[in-house]
Order: sequence, then structure tokens, then C-alpha cells
Amino acid sequence: MSKLATVAAAAIVVAGGAAVPAAAASAQSAEQTAAQAMNVQAQTVTTWINGNVRIGPSTGYSIAYTVAANQNLSAVCWLVGGFVNANGIYHDKWVLLSDGNYIWGGLLKGNEVGNVSTPCF
Repeated sequence: MSKLATVAAAAIVVAGGAAVPAAAASAQSAEQTAAQAMNVQAQTVTTWINGNVRIGPSTGYSIAYTVAANQNLSAVCWLVGGFVNANGIYHDKWVLLSDGNYIWGGLLKGNEVGNVSTPCF
């Protein structure tokens, strides 16, 4: 059975090119979104509670750094990412910061996206 699985996996790689793991595909997507959004004017957002800023738009990504309550950050745009349920808030809106990292909108003052008006492309 193991030999069959190895042959099947090799056939997939040969037939369709090297398959990109889901995590790598998500990272590429996040990088593309960040690159596309850098052409947009930045807006200031403010945290209402301390939390984590991540390298991608879900809790599955590594923490880039943490922020304190009432900290101002420069935001570029917002997008739909992974769902988060924290502090009585549950949604999947993330804000791309001008440094290329992401913060969940539930940590920001204002609406779900910290009042950032521009969606990421």
C-alpha cells in the first residue's frame, strides 16, 4: 500500500507539476495581496485591546509582533481571512498594515475593519 501511495504521489507531481502545499499557497496569496495593496493610501487604525499582528490573515500564521491597547497603526486595506472568536467578537475581517503584516479587525476601534474603507484587491 505504501508503494502504491508513493507511485500515486509521483504521478501527481509529474502530471500536474509540483503541487504547492496549502500553507505555501496561502503565504503566496498573502504576499500578492500585500504587494497589490501597497499602491493604496494608508489610513490610521487604533487598537482597543492588546493583541497579535501576524504575517498572514489568520491565526494559522506566525505572530510578527504584539500591540498594546490604544496603539495607532498604519493600515492599507482590509480583506477576508480566517475566522477569529475572541473578546465576544466573531468574524473573518483582517487589515493589511503598511508594514506588510495583518491584524484581525476585532482588535481595532470602529467597525469590523477598524473603519478602513479600502478593500484589498
